[in-house]
Amino acid sequence: MAYSNKLKAGDDFPHISAVLLDDNEVVLGKPQGDATWQAVFVYRGKHCPLCTKYLNELEGYKQAFADAGVDILAVSADSKAQLETHLEKLEVSFPIAYGLSEEQMKTLGVYISLPRSEQETDHNFAEPGLFVVNEFGKLHVVDISNNPFVRPELGALSRGLAWIRDPDNHYPIRGTLDYNLA
Repeated sequence: MAYSNKLKAGDDFPHISAVLLDDNEVVLGKPQGDATWQAVFVYRGKHCPLCTKYLNELEGYKQAFADAGVDILAVSADSKAQLETHLEKLEVSFPIAYGLSEEQMKTLGVYISLPRSEQETDHNFAEPGLFVVNEFGKLHVVDISNNPFVRPELGALSRGLAWIRDPDNHYPIRGTLDYNLA
């Protein structure tokens, strides 16, 4: 069984784009507005009730992320129609993109799952992933999971990012030691 390469802390974030509901293309990792960092939340899709809950919870932390200078973007492999249906259960104001391809999922290094049935969804989908990209296009924080039950707690994440972004803390990208070279 072959696994994809996983992005590592400090890597250049790959150039990946997806589509917003207004049919505009968005580049993952490119912050919008006044933010200089972006948190890219990869979620499973509309079929996942835990994703719905997590995205709705994320809305409550949107200001904390903004205060830390971190933009939010969510993305899945869902189709436009699936995202439109999902929005009926979402109460969010941050952008959500759709159409992440399997090749893009492999580039991100997220775990990819097969649907258990046609009732679940009609395509392979990404398991949850979080990629926080800094102003230099480097992956500053990465968290990937192989199931929907393990995701960063949003309060701790937003507080941690605020601490990292505080210039008085001089906090570098952590976890960059390459033990193959050490």
